[in-house]
Amino acid sequence: MNVEQKTLRTEVADYKRRRICEEASHLIYALGYESTTLDAVAERLKITKPVIYSYYRNKGEILFEICQMGISLSLEALREALASGGTARERLRMVVDRVARIVLDNQQYIVIYEREEKNLESADARRIREQRLRFDRELSQLLAEGQEKGEFAIDDIPLTATTIGGMLSWVSFWYSPGGKRPASEIIAHIIHCVDKIVTPVESKA
Repeated sequence: MNVEQKTLRTEVADYKRRRICEEASHLIYALGYESTTLDAVAERLKITKPVIYSYYRNKGEILFEICQMGISLSLEALREALASGGTARERLRMVVDRVARIVLDNQQYIVIYEREEKNLESADARRIREQRLRFDRELSQLLAEGQEKGEFAIDDIPLTATTIGGMLSWVSFWYSPGGKRPASEIIAHIIHCVDKIVTPVESKA
């Protein structure tokens, strides 16, 4: 098998794994993890259950992949923003913009994690919590940089980083696609709120 064939096979496998996760997420979001069966997932995809087992060992492995999607993408977006150059405030706005878009684009995945974390294997839950802690730590470093340069005025940097992360995650619970407020307006509002949280008092006058 040549490199091109291997690449194509990998792309096909990735696509099939993604489709399994997508259909499973729709069911878990609507019915809950415990009420969702692999038979139902297979039926929605018009495949047999053994096909699912060729990509995932069990339902718990699918849940883990769904749950870790949002934080993995968010951590990647944070690191890209941190490396982009510009002031700390510009990079913070970029982080909030990109992560908010990830949360809105992957709304069901975020909600499922918050709601179904209790059903993850303990090792899987720990891996996701470690990723979330890395996000908070790296965001804290950006806030500390802005503080040192006089761009921000923050009393408790770690708590502020956690608050910003929580604000972004919580959007997934109340955002309504196609609702009265478009995603762009919501994202702009969140950026404005974060700006106010970190801006020195004298700059607000």
